[in-house]
Amino acid sequence: MSTENEGTAVPPAPSAPPVPVDAPAAPAPQGQPPQGQAPQGHAPQGPGPYGQDAQGQSAHGQGASGDAAHHGVSSSAPDPSWPPPPPPASPSYGDGGSGSGGWGSSYQQPAPKSGRGRGGLVAAILVAALAAGGLGGGLGYTLAKNNDENTGSTTVSASTSGGDVKRDPGTVAGTAAKALPSTVTIEAESNSGEGGTGTGFVFDKQGHIVTNNHVVAGAVDGGKLTATFPSGKKYDAEVVGHAQGYDVAVIKLKNAPGDLKPLTLGDSDKVAVGDATIAIGAPFGLSDTVTTGIISAKNRPVASSDGTGSQASYMSALQTDASINPGNSGGPLLDAQGNVIGINSAIQSTGNGGFGTGQSGSIGLGFAIPINQAEYVAQELIKTGKPVYAKIGASVSLDDSSDGAQITDQGATPVEPGGPAAKAGLKPGDVITKLDDRVIDSGPTLIGEIWTHKPGDKVTITYERGGKEHTVELTLGSRVGDN
Repeated sequence: MSTENEGTAVPPAPSAPPVPVDAPAAPAPQGQPPQGQAPQGHAPQGPGPYGQDAQGQSAHGQGASGDAAHHGVSSSAPDPSWPPPPPPASPSYGDGGSGSGGWGSSYQQPAPKSGRGRGGLVAAILVAALAAGGLGGGLGYTLAKNNDENTGSTTVSASTSGGDVKRDPGTVAGTAAKALPSTVTIEAESNSGEGGTGTGFVFDKQGHIVTNNHVVAGAVDGGKLTATFPSGKKYDAEVVGHAQGYDVAVIKLKNAPGDLKPLTLGDSDKVAVGDATIAIGAPFGLSDTVTTGIISAKNRPVASSDGTGSQASYMSALQTDASINPGNSGGPLLDAQGNVIGINSAIQSTGNGGFGTGQSGSIGLGFAIPINQAEYVAQELIKTGKPVYAKIGASVSLDDSSDGAQITDQGATPVEPGGPAAKAGLKPGDVITKLDDRVIDSGPTLIGEIWTHKPGDKVTITYERGGKEHTVELTLGSRVGDN
């Protein structure tokens, strides 16, 4: 899918007859305004390029209120309940992925009205404005000259301006200037010709780029993949590995340049609500766009779909009000110092994109995968090409709930024999209410929290059985791959 700007040219202003410059100005008759107060005319302006075509993928979300689908999902694999069907709520991916429909349409300039009356009036206004401007300029020069001779100039000129100004590292401009050269706009196209635009950032000097899985999913099986830097240099790329459940992917540039500068990775665990954020991406195909905001919340449970109806991604996300739109997916979410604290992945939308299409834009609810989790996933993908997931070895319900994550009694093996949950004594019907100090209000919340850990981590599970609360410690197992 290609994107292109659309717009109409600004119509030319009506021509005006030349203004005589050597004729003396006649004194204004009494009761008429002086010539210097003639009304000012303005040439009509048309819109610049604005419409942007992009094709997007729908997505579904699970917020704190529990907008989950009524299905079961297994945090272990293999399991008949995996992959889970996507929940029906609506955080949508912030990218221009595969799909149908366009965003934005060409603005049509209104046809000019016929008749000489209006044209003559506009021309007369322009002539009066030009005449008044010439007179005012002459008077202004004379007054300024006299003022300089009598009292000296009171104006102050800047010693530097524009590109000569040095932006300090702590400013948004300084941070953006440092980070932009290490971000890329990704174009992914499947064998069928469908595709979209997303974002990624330089992960290491070997040419690895980190992005979202849903940005490159269409190009995994023999599709076309390119990455373009702000300098305009474009490189072909290939998918090294992708993790659908985490919604993280790593691609590698072919013939990568030797001067790559990886972005510095921050510590998403130390981020605080209210911290400043900077997002970089290609919203609706507008590459190298910088937006700002704050961390609005942490540990926000989000479930989102790739639009195919097959599998869902789960995250315990950083929430930000920095503007994130389709095309921002996979781009870095930075702190005020320019460290990557997250990967922009999804947005909560109103469900209607406006502008005559169904693709939505930012309403100030954006979600990013914490970088501590994404870094671990990316390293595993580079090492083996496959994702590794932590698991407890039990299937949990995705029904709407605010009471916890219930271990389902459906399926042949709701609790994996010999798995972590079985060893800890958990049974079908148990309702998990906490994982360590995190309150668990639903199945997707539990999955997202488990996946913030690594296999082998010890966690404390609080659960209810028969109206009584119990606490048990277990060691998380592992599952390799998405299938």
